[in-house]
Amino acid sequence: MDEKTNLSLPENAHRELKPGEVYQPLLKADKTYPEVTPYSVTMGLIMVIIFSAAAAYLGLKVGQVFEAAIPIAIIAVGVTGALGKKGGLGQNVIIQSIGSCSGVIVAGAIFTLPAIYIIGLEVNFMHMFLSSLLGGILGILFLIPFRKYFVKEMHGKYPFPEATATTQVLISGESGGKGAKTLLISGIIGGLYDFVVATFGAWSETLTTTATHIGQTVADKAKLVLKLNTGAAVLGLGYIVGLKYAFIICCGSFLVWIAIIPLLNLLWGGQVIDLMNTGVVQTIREMSAEELFKDYARHIGIGGIATAGIIGIIKSAGVIKSAIGLATSEFKKKPGDASENIERTQKDLPMKTIVFAIILTLLAVFAFFAFGGVVNNIWQAVIALLIVAVISFLFTTVAANAIAIVGTNPVSGMTIMTLIITALVLVAVGLKGESGMVAAMVIGGVVCTALSMAGGFITDLKIGYWIGTTPAKQQGWKFLGTLVAAATVGGVMMVLNKTYGFVGENALVAPQANAMAAVIQPMMNGGNAPWILYGIGAVIAIILNFCKVPALAFCLGMFIPIDLNLPLLVGGAIAWFVGSRSSDKQVNAARQEKGTLIASGFIAGGALMGVVSAILKFADVDMFLYGWNEAWGEKIAIVPFILICAYLTWASMKKDK
Repeated sequence: MDEKTNLSLPENAHRELKPGEVYQPLLKADKTYPEVTPYSVTMGLIMVIIFSAAAAYLGLKVGQVFEAAIPIAIIAVGVTGALGKKGGLGQNVIIQSIGSCSGVIVAGAIFTLPAIYIIGLEVNFMHMFLSSLLGGILGILFLIPFRKYFVKEMHGKYPFPEATATTQVLISGESGGKGAKTLLISGIIGGLYDFVVATFGAWSETLTTTATHIGQTVADKAKLVLKLNTGAAVLGLGYIVGLKYAFIICCGSFLVWIAIIPLLNLLWGGQVIDLMNTGVVQTIREMSAEELFKDYARHIGIGGIATAGIIGIIKSAGVIKSAIGLATSEFKKKPGDASENIERTQKDLPMKTIVFAIILTLLAVFAFFAFGGVVNNIWQAVIALLIVAVISFLFTTVAANAIAIVGTNPVSGMTIMTLIITALVLVAVGLKGESGMVAAMVIGGVVCTALSMAGGFITDLKIGYWIGTTPAKQQGWKFLGTLVAAATVGGVMMVLNKTYGFVGENALVAPQANAMAAVIQPMMNGGNAPWILYGIGAVIAIILNFCKVPALAFCLGMFIPIDLNLPLLVGGAIAWFVGSRSSDKQVNAARQEKGTLIASGFIAGGALMGVVSAILKFADVDMFLYGWNEAWGEKIAIVPFILICAYLTWASMKKDK
């Protein structure tokens, strides 16, 4: 492994295994490789601090939340290579795994906790720190028993788009050769493409049917709008997701944007519908299609996601039973019993340790709620603990499933549902008004961080599975990364609040936290939840399940904006085309693999340049061509999008075997 060879994942890395076939990772199970070293841990923690601060700063200041895992992998590969470290591949996985705590902790914190400031109340550092820390730890602990199921038993059944891209970066950086060259070229092309769109506005980032006069008329009269994100990174994501899941996801989007939103306008256009008592005064007809999606249709998706998650839990009862059985059997073992001979690449932290850690963490959550000024009495702390434990555990698999399928964690939707449930329960036990709002947001922060961590961590574990690192080492050191990330994020948010504030002129944008504040304020002041919309989503998910259609993928399409879903369909169609043109299966497989490498480059380049673009925006470096973009941006956007699609297809098809 120390020599620069043209490494690549085994041929069966992305497909379902045949009966009796076994996946063999790059790092062999019967050998020991450098993984946890002073270098890898130190580098991982440095990445945590830098990217936690940067992601929180940029996410709140400019409203742009970027995914840190891929940029961290790129930096790890570069630094490890420059230092000439031997056994760099295993160490880079640990760096990436520790470092990626930054992005998931930031998402959990900035989606919820700033809402307390927005409401006009105060929150201290310990509330922020403990909310993020305990939520992150719960996310790790609840996911570990499901690792084997998601990364091994479901091998080849989920595309894992983000894990695929990150793995390609790590392997290509270690090996050099043609794979690294292909990844570098596609990364430069995809990165520059997305950078030109975001920084200069040479063409529109989103292509809509309203660009034409007819399309605008249809949007105004019938509320029928279609949108397409023209970014290279999203296109690459679609290629890796594949045609099957991309089509199912887009069917969910089509149901919302082509059927539900126009039907709302057709049937209730002249009515004012205020399901949450938030003071809506516009009629349905006066709202745009985007407003109808945000205020009504999206909640149908949330109800569908929640129901699909519960259905998934029921279907996974055997997996849960197996995990509980394993824990029980470990407790029954006597000290002298011979330990089971488990391969290095399948060693998790002992289940006995996980069970004790979950109990201790839940006790810590209870103590935080009861004695940390979150709720008023012990009874309310017990109720809050039950909310956190039940929702975090139930939706852990939902978050992992979503990441495995489409690379997007619907954590904001699940958190909105959590906040509504929390608000209703807290009001029922006598906690409402301002103190109730603070309690609901802190509880929501714990759950949001737990679900964010669960989704992000399954990516890390899949990367380790493909490459062949030791899961227990990733799991153990993830806790340290979470601790450092939670402290960093809490400190950054305190500083940002004192420097800029979250309300008033020149305040921080914090779009997700503003959405959470808009939900929780009316709920704590006698408002209601859009139960009818959640119910419709639940019925749709149940019907899909009976029809053998993956309900979670479909409902994700209903929740995620259509402009991010349509490019998935285009990328998936290209993947199908590339992998089916030849009568020789080996040629198709080789082309498919090269396309995956190119698509990974698009994602990596887009992620890296997204960070650069956000930093420039924050630094008030404005090079956007407003006049040009307004006059020509949408008119010409289809041309570069067609060109990037053509490049992905042409470059992939060049591979023979």
